[in-house]
Amino acid sequence: MLWSLFFTLILSGLNYYFLSCCCPIIYWILQVGFLVLLGLIVQFFRVPSRTCSAGPDDIICPADGKVVVIEETTESEYFKDRRIQVSIFMSPLNVHANYHPIKGLVKYVKYHPGLFLVAWHPKSSTDNERSTIVVEHGSGKEVLFRQVAGAVARRICYYPTEGQYVELGQEFGFIKFGSRIDLYLPLGTKIDVSIGDVVKAKLTRIGQLN
Repeated sequence: MLWSLFFTLILSGLNYYFLSCCCPIIYWILQVGFLVLLGLIVQFFRVPSRTCSAGPDDIICPADGKVVVIEETTESEYFKDRRIQVSIFMSPLNVHANYHPIKGLVKYVKYHPGLFLVAWHPKSSTDNERSTIVVEHGSGKEVLFRQVAGAVARRICYYPTEGQYVELGQEFGFIKFGSRIDLYLPLGTKIDVSIGDVVKAKLTRIGQLN
């Protein structure tokens, strides 16, 4: 955001120097365009201050967006068994910081290069660029969550390392310019959201580990 502000000031200065007197209409069109672009960048990279108030067995939402998938499926990378998949699609207007849905010990972290299919494509979870993180809850149950790049998203950032203990609601990564988060939960997990629900990171409860 600081670099964006810096370049906006430079471009605005050049715009004023060359166009403010000779072409005032073009000057104001460009000036408004620079400010709108800066506003969009600040809005995209914002990280709002939120307090996570959840119980020890709650699974909180890891990202802002809309629930697009709730289904039983086979997770083939780590568990290699049946799990409940909950997927959250993030539009470019959503907050794109990602947060740990449970607290516990990080058991697995892996980055996968891949394609950039649209985030709602059925194969995006397995073919797109993605990162996979597994955290073991104090109860011994494990939750896998996966950042999936989309057609516009071109960079996935993630911070945990294997063996690290993480807190519920702690930031674990960022996806730049739109994508999705997949959660793979143990069978029998109580799910508190429905397809189409608009959810908020750190505030919405996805479910509860039984």
